Amino acid sequence: MGGKEVQCHNCKYYYITWDMQFPYGCKLYGIKSKQIPSIVVSKSIGMPCNEFIEKYKDK
Repeated sequence: MGGKEVQCHNCKYYYITWDMQFPYGCKLYGIKSKQIPSIVVSKSIGMPCNEFIEKYKDK
């Protein structure tokens, strides 16, 4: 996977599911998986996720 790797934990679309079998999710792609969503996206489309948007944190 060339280029910069996406850090899903910092993305506004990333979430933790209630499903113990598929704990990681991406709201944008509708993914729930055992792996971090950017890995699933990369394997599926053959390129890194380009939809990363940093989530805002309250200060």
